[in-house]
Amino acid sequence: MMHVHELDGWAGTKDIELYAKARSQGFQAIITNDGKQLNRPMEVEATARSELHRIQYRQNNKHGGLVGLGTAIATVCAALPHALAELEEAHGQRLVSLTAVDLSRRSRLQVTDPAVELPKHWPGR
Repeated sequence: MMHVHELDGWAGTKDIELYAKARSQGFQAIITNDGKQLNRPMEVEATARSELHRIQYRQNNKHGGLVGLGTAIATVCAALPHALAELEEAHGQRLVSLTAVDLSRRSRLQVTDPAVELPKHWPGR
């Protein structure tokens, strides 16, 4: 997996050109957080013509900063191995949308105050 900024001469490449360029260089898939690409006819055409798999994840701008970044990273880490396994079995181009992890605080962590609720085997229990 490589980022466009790691490839000489690729930084700043517009999406329409990126798909053709990636295909010509032997890439098999593109991962993006640009959810609007499939609403722009020229980009849809470039995607289809490239025959590359397109994997999309959502960058949650509603919850910016560390929460938004953490959610995006967690989504990609949790779902990408499954997506790649699916694509290895695919015959033909696929469009994949990764489902975001639940970012609510309650579903992400549990906090215990040992002064109030003693954990099992806690000293003084």
